[in-house]
Amino acid sequence: MEVHLPNDLQTKLARLAAQQGRDTSSLVVEAVERMVDYDEWFRGEVEKGLAAADRGEFVEHDEVRKLMDSRYGG
Repeated sequence: MEVHLPNDLQTKLARLAAQQGRDTSSLVVEAVERMVDYDEWFRGEVEKGLAAADRGEFVEHDEVRKLMDSRYGG
């Protein structure tokens, strides 16, 4: 597989690889793996949420507000 990156991105990638003592290919593979893994996880979480909604499992507005306030000091 070939991937063509814009010159500015190639430069950034080369700089990052040099800083980490790695080759650019390994960084690209790692980045793609992270993106694919995240996408799989995210889609799974959305499916879980949709299934819960289909079962009628909702969080009431006041419960969400309390949770947000407790986490973010509202």
